Amino acid sequence: MTLSNLYFELIATGVLFLVLLISRALIIGLIRRFSHSEQIIDRRVQLITKLINYVILGCALVGVFVIWGVDVRNLGVILSSIFAVIGVAFFAQWSILSNITSGVIMFFTFPYKIGDRIMIHDKEYEYVGIIEDIKTFHIVLVNDAGQRITYPNSLVLQKGVSILNQNNNLSSEPSSNDRKSI
Repeated sequence: MTLSNLYFELIATGVLFLVLLISRALIIGLIRRFSHSEQIIDRRVQLITKLINYVILGCALVGVFVIWGVDVRNLGVILSSIFAVIGVAFFAQWSILSNITSGVIMFFTFPYKIGDRIMIHDKEYEYVGIIEDIKTFHIVLVNDAGQRITYPNSLVLQKGVSILNQNNNLSSEPSSNDRKSI
């Protein structure tokens, strides 16, 4: 390795990190602006920000490997082995990945907010409650009896959901005018 190659790799690595940091700042700024316009709470923004940080870290690792000339064939064997193990684990627990993906989709398109009273039209039972929290894997509802119900995000996107009352209006029985089917 010559000195000029070393300088090139150092400069390319610096440029890569600079581009990724600027990209991260722009993406997170857009998400924060979106969350303020849609009145999304900070905890949900932090979850999406954490996911973006992981993606940018992965891009940085791949970029550094390419710049510094890591043999892609050897790296490919290692990564394919790791992904095979992870794939088997996710296949066994596919609902985890499904709930995380649903959580990201719900961040950008979820028409319900914390404090809204909703009804989830499940086949066996209709869940009625006030949304207490929206997490990465599930939402938390509090029903009229004060019980906390956790419901998986993937099922919330698959089932019919009615908004009974918005803006923390806590009347116990919705009138026929209060229901808005989604």
